[in-house]
Amino acid sequence: MTDTKPDIPFKSPAVPAALRGDHRFRFDCRPGISCFNACCRQADVTLAPYDILRLARRFGLTSAEFIRKYAVPFQLDQDGLPGLKLKTDDAGTCLHMDEEKGCTVYSDRPSVCRYYPLGLLSLREKDTPRAEQHYSLIKEDICKGHEEAREQTIDAYRSAQGLPEYDAHNQGWYELILKKKSAGPTVGKPPMTSLQLFFLACYDLDNFRRFVLSPQFQENYVLDPELKEHLERDDEALLEFAYRFLRQVLFGEKTLREREGAWERRVEQRKELWQAQVEMERARRAKAEDEKYQERSCSCDE
Repeated sequence: MTDTKPDIPFKSPAVPAALRGDHRFRFDCRPGISCFNACCRQADVTLAPYDILRLARRFGLTSAEFIRKYAVPFQLDQDGLPGLKLKTDDAGTCLHMDEEKGCTVYSDRPSVCRYYPLGLLSLREKDTPRAEQHYSLIKEDICKGHEEAREQTIDAYRSAQGLPEYDAHNQGWYELILKKKSAGPTVGKPPMTSLQLFFLACYDLDNFRRFVLSPQFQENYVLDPELKEHLERDDEALLEFAYRFLRQVLFGEKTLREREGAWERRVEQRKELWQAQVEMERARRAKAEDEKYQERSCSCDE
């Protein structure tokens, strides 16, 4: 049995086919081709964590600032797993596209843009621990690059597009999404706090760093001084740590060492939070009933 699921929700007419890296295909994209910039005018770009890191760094923004300015939220699955897409104008055109020059962030463009016209697939055989990367070929009427004479392997194309680096830093994210999809109802819908932590750890890296270095986090988890120093200054190392943390949060894997009594403290904290939420809900309902009573009283007076 094979789980065949795209890690990124490409919207295209492609029917996923599990192609390997040595598969040869014809394609080229260059200034002067008749469809130049056409794909940027129909931009539907899902952002992976390393995409956000690179683009935020390019613009000199924090991750939160970049998200507010250049991203829009969406749900990766039916359970509300959060994702982000690159913001476009009202016509669907990428904000970073220039009519003459093309992509203005080309050296830091997202993974989806680098892969096109390929789609990344992760296939995992039943009872095997790791997924293998495969690819699908996307052919759309707007793209004339498939009519070009240049032929190359998928591996050569990925290398030319700088994808090995991007895939290495996004791999943990791909695996989290695939494991969540593959587990299905056996995992159940994650609680809101887990979904919020997923967003924080994957996308809002600057605030995740504050969270990890906070006294509250270190009351619960053991961070050796060398690792802590590494996480303070190295964004890529912090992203890898985020994936480890989320495997523990979402799937109960023991990827981080907890301090003695940490579980009991978290249970108590969540109990207090739950009680506060119950009180807020009671107050909301009481207020709604009062408003209904006042409306009925006003109607009687009339």
